[in-house]
Amino acid sequence: MIKQPAINVPKSLFAIFLDWVTLLLFLAVIIYLVVQYPSLPDQVPGHYDSSGMVDRWGSKIEMWILPLVGAGLWVLMTIVEKYPHTFNYINLRQDNLEAQYRNAKLMINVLKNESVLLFSFLIFQDIRVANGAAEGLGYFFMPVFLFVIFGSMIIFLIRMLRM
Repeated sequence: MIKQPAINVPKSLFAIFLDWVTLLLFLAVIIYLVVQYPSLPDQVPGHYDSSGMVDRWGSKIEMWILPLVGAGLWVLMTIVEKYPHTFNYINLRQDNLEAQYRNAKLMINVLKNESVLLFSFLIFQDIRVANGAAEGLGYFFMPVFLFVIFGSMIIFLIRMLRM
């Protein structure tokens, strides 16, 4: 196994912007959950099927799972983002090393933020469904989510191959 050099590649302004926007939205949704929690019914959505409809109801204490998982995901992916020299690359060369590391760091950052924004949406929508303001996630939730996540990965893989 070839050891890739560890070089310091600063976080881009775009990545910093995404982090702040995502953190602010995630924090706002958690505050919304804290405010709404006392008025939530005892049974809240616990799981959704592929069409976005609730297929399991659970205790309202389960509402704290998504914020915990989202925060844990944020922390872990932020740590991973700092070590692009440990990733696998297809065409890593000395002349494109820094550009490849920048691309990989940004890809992890974008996927991290998309994932945490997904958790934010799910928390918000769980509250709405529990309160009777919505019936589910909607039929287009899963295709849109998959398109965004896989579309982002494809864009960054194409960028990597072009370098």
